[in-house]
Amino acid sequence: MAAWPVTAIFVLSNAATPLYVLWQRDIGFSKGMLTVIFACYIVGLLGSLLVSGVVSDRLGRKRVLLPALALALMACGIFATASSVAALVVARLLTGIAVGAAVSAGMAAVTDVAGQRRKRLAALLASCAMVLGAGLGPFLSGVLSETLPAPTVTVFLVEAVLLATAALVVVRMPVPRPAATGGGAWIRVPGVPRESRTQLVLGIAAFGPGITATSFVLSLGPSLLSGALHTTSRVVAGGMAFVMFLVATGVQFAVQRLRRRTVLMAGAVSTALSTAALVVAVHASSVPALTASAVLAGAGQGLGQLGGLSLLNSAVPPRRLAEAIAALNVGGYLPAGSLPVAAGYLSDATGLTTGATVFAAVLAALAVAGGLVVAAARRRIPEPA
Repeated sequence: MAAWPVTAIFVLSNAATPLYVLWQRDIGFSKGMLTVIFACYIVGLLGSLLVSGVVSDRLGRKRVLLPALALALMACGIFATASSVAALVVARLLTGIAVGAAVSAGMAAVTDVAGQRRKRLAALLASCAMVLGAGLGPFLSGVLSETLPAPTVTVFLVEAVLLATAALVVVRMPVPRPAATGGGAWIRVPGVPRESRTQLVLGIAAFGPGITATSFVLSLGPSLLSGALHTTSRVVAGGMAFVMFLVATGVQFAVQRLRRRTVLMAGAVSTALSTAALVVAVHASSVPALTASAVLAGAGQGLGQLGGLSLLNSAVPPRRLAEAIAALNVGGYLPAGSLPVAAGYLSDATGLTTGATVFAAVLAALAVAGGLVVAAARRRIPEPA
């Protein structure tokens, strides 16, 4: 139950993905502006991470999660009534702020409720709650927008109900009192204790490229389907994102007993393979290849995320855990926000095929570099007994 608020907020994070084609048609904006709207979510998320982790560790998880759920409800209302780019930008910013709280305070709350003896289970549940919600959002949006009236409204009404149930869970959540009470600025770039920095770097090395790959699928995937691949179905766009995150969820259960180093390396390899499949998809106009790219991207994010969270759960004390999780996500979302935006504007200038190919080459280099960092740190990755 403690993981449910994380899932509910992450449903909103990607619920708009299949609807961008409709808003583009009704409002009118370029692929570059589309990626900017998408990236506003990451701007809000990064801004939230500068505050939410520290505040959560000092004041408690509930005092961060309840305002975040309120902002998510506001975002639902703005999305449902959006008639301009400005409205979409505001809704995405509010969504990002709420998600920032979910990935710091929400995921740390799962560990708090699990207790010291179930840290490995807590990392698995918190990570799966995130990617499952991220996949459910576009799936619900795609299906509901194709089958019910008001295609850009219905999914946000459903999401508002989910957020309300999450608020009830947070109110009753048996989290302990804050473990930290002071020291340092309230607004700062999140970090970890000095002795845990290696674990943070290793987590970012695998998680960053993986979440960048899934961000590209979410931001420009519908444009690829409708433009280069000539597929306009919102169910297909939402279903592809759902399968991507379903794989990201399932792969974590499949590898939970493997060594952390193996999990991190597998994440880097999956992300690199997803970029190769993306190049094939755009040059051969192949929907199966794009789907394979999405599946491999989901596996890359899920593996990198689980490996990073497991390292932090094992190395960081509870009083700094929310801040540490925030730091992991800052490292991951910086490339996830910037590279798809660059690819979007490059696509406007040179074509979607060229933009996607350049993006794939850059991301492949990052994934390989991350894998090499993990491989070089073999003796510095703690393994559970």
